[in-house]
This record gives sequence, C-alpha cells and structure tokens, in this order.
Amino acid sequence: MASRRKARILAFQALYAWDSSDGQAEGLLDFDWLDEEKRSALDDEVAAFARLLIAGTLESIEVVDAAIESHLQNWSFERLKRVDLAVLRIGAYSLLNQRDIPAQITIDEAIEIVKEYGSEDSYRFVNGVLDGIWKTESAKG
Repeated sequence: MASRRKARILAFQALYAWDSSDGQAEGLLDFDWLDEEKRSALDDEVAAFARLLIAGTLESIEVVDAAIESHLQNWSFERLKRVDLAVLRIGAYSLLNQRDIPAQITIDEAIEIVKEYGSEDSYRFVNGVLDGIWKTESAKG
C-alpha cells in the first residue's frame, strides 16, 4: 500500500475520532489513539502527510464543511454517517487546498478508503459529492 494511502487512512481515522469525541483534538497529531505498536512502526513520511491532512482539514473545517454541504442533494449535513463525513472532509480539504495533487487521485483515494470502511453505497455518495466540489473549484479557475 502506498505511503500516501496509509497517510490518508490515518487522517480519516483521526478525523473520525475527532468527530466522535465532540471535537477533542488533544493527541490527534501525535496519533495517541493508535496502539503503541502501530504508533512506533509509523513511517515518518506517512506520519507527516497524515498530520498535514489532519491539521489542514481542522484549520479550515468551516470552509471544508461548507463545500461538502453545498454539494449534498436531498440530504442534510447532520444525517451524514461519520465514516463518510471523515472521508469527505479529507477529500474536500485536498481538492480545495492541495492543487499539486490531481483531483482524480484525491477522489479515487477517497472512494477506495470509503469502500473499505464505509457502507455498501458510501462510495457512490462520496464520489458524487467530491466530484461536485472538484467541478465547482475547477470552474473558478
């Protein structure tokens, strides 16, 4: 598994933990929620990219959430499953702020992660929302 995929999965897990703990960020960037064995085996490059995704997403959470919410069709933000929301937040953050990463890679990675951790139809939903964000952003130039 590529190191960026591992980092995205870590970031997804961190944001899921953050959302599940009512926004408690303590220890999030130190990966305190991982068991000691996994934490000590963490590659520096993986940890650095995961931290970038976590910190960046949380620093711009209002903008990220607004982008997601503006692309929900017949669905309210409050009804989003936490797994889907965590994946959407990382994907939306990347699409909005990491222009050096091709949008299709960001979307494909989000789909693969949500296929593994989400419900059966989550990947279609995540694909639709992130594709909408991407199209909106690329229209801005």
